[in-house]
Amino acid sequence: MDAISVIRAKRDGSRLTDAQIDWIIDAYTRGEVADEQMSALAMAIFLNGMDRAEIARWTAAMIASGERMDFSSLPRPTADKHSTGGVGDKITLPLAPLVAACGAAVPQLSGRGLGHTGGTLDKLEAIPGWRARLSNEDMLAVLGDVGSVICAAGEGLAPADKKLYALRDVTGTVESIPLIASSIMSKKIAEGTGSLVLDVKVGSGAFMKDLDSARELAATMVGLGTDHGVRTTALLTDMSTPLGLTAGNALEVRESVEVLAGGGPADVVELTLALAREMLDAAGLPDADPAKALADGTAMDHWRRMIAAQGGDPDAPLPTAREHHVVTATADGVLTRLDAYAVGLAAWRLGAGRARKEDPVQAGAGVELHAKPGDHVTAGQPLLTLHTDTPSAFAYALEALDDAVAYAPRTTEFTPAPIVLDRIARA
Repeated sequence: MDAISVIRAKRDGSRLTDAQIDWIIDAYTRGEVADEQMSALAMAIFLNGMDRAEIARWTAAMIASGERMDFSSLPRPTADKHSTGGVGDKITLPLAPLVAACGAAVPQLSGRGLGHTGGTLDKLEAIPGWRARLSNEDMLAVLGDVGSVICAAGEGLAPADKKLYALRDVTGTVESIPLIASSIMSKKIAEGTGSLVLDVKVGSGAFMKDLDSARELAATMVGLGTDHGVRTTALLTDMSTPLGLTAGNALEVRESVEVLAGGGPADVVELTLALAREMLDAAGLPDADPAKALADGTAMDHWRRMIAAQGGDPDAPLPTAREHHVVTATADGVLTRLDAYAVGLAAWRLGAGRARKEDPVQAGAGVELHAKPGDHVTAGQPLLTLHTDTPSAFAYALEALDDAVAYAPRTTEFTPAPIVLDRIARA
C-alpha cells in the first residue's frame, strides 16, 4: 500500500477500498504519510466526494486511531450535543447544566473558536480560575458529582482527526461534507456518549449556507452515529442572524447566566429548551421538564457547581473591555437584516476570535446587539455596541459591518425566520 496510489484512485473518481482507508489513516497518524500527500488526498475528496460506505469507514478508521472513553460506570444515561458553529452560539453553556439538572450526564467535549465562529472553551475561560483541561479521571469525577462537564478533548481522542483538521484549515478543504461529518462524528463517537443531538446551523454565519447542504450533512452524521450505536438526531437551526444579543466571550457568558436565571433573549431560551428536550428524549428521559428546571433555579445550581468543580468562581466579576463604540441606526423602520457573518467577523476583528490556533483572545471583546430583525428602530438609536481593548480595531470592525443591516418601512409586515428549521432522524 502506498499514498500515491490512494491519492490517484480518489483523484480519478474511484471509491477507496476499506483497506486503503484503514492504511492511509493509520500511516498518516504515525507520520509515514506526509502532510503534502494527505493534503492532496483531502483535495481529491473535496472535489470528488465519498459515498456513504467510504465515509463510514473513514470515520471508523479515525476513531480507531486513538482511545475510546467509557462512561458505563455512571448511574445516569449520557447525552451530548454538538453544534456546527455560529455567531453568538452560547447554547452549550446553559444547556449542559440544564440537561444534567433533568437527570442525564452530559460529557461535553468542546473546542476553541477559529475565524468568525466563537469557541465554547474561549467563552468559559473568561470566568476567573476556570480550566478547560481535565484528565479522564477528573472528567469522570465531575460527571459523577455534578452531572455535566464542559472541557477540552484529550490528546488521545481521535488523533488522526486532530492532524487532518489542522491540515484542512490551511488547504481550503474545510467545506467538504464527507470530511466535516467524519471529523465531527469520529470525536463524538470516540467520546463514548450514549446519545447525541446535532445542531446543524444554516445561513450566512454557518458553514452550510443553504438548507439542502445542511440536510445532507445532518443526514450523513445521523447515519454515522446510528451505525456506531449512538442514538443520534439533528436539528437544523437558523444562523442568518446572531443568536441572542451578544457575540464575544465574557459577553456570552453573562447572557448564558441570564438564561439560567430564568431570563435572557427569547431565541436563546427557545433553542436551549428545544435541544434539551431532544437530548433528554434520546437519553430515555422524555418526561423530564427542562423549562421547570430553568424556572426553579435547579439548572443554575448545576451551573455553579460545574464551574466551581473546574476551578472557576461563579461569583467573580466577568472581564469587560476598556473601549466601546456605539453604532446607531441610519433609518426609521423595521430592521429586516442583521447579518450573522458580518457580526461574527466584527467580533473577531475586535479581538474575540483568532486567525490561528495559537493566537490569544480578548475576554471582553465582542459585539452587543440592541435590536434584532423584526424590531422597529428609529434613526440615531443604538443598534450595536462594539467592545475591545484595542481601539485601532474599531475601524476594521466597522468595515465588516458596512452592509450588515437592512431596513424596511414601518408599515412592512416582517416575520423573522424560525429558530428550528427542520429535524433529521434515522428512519
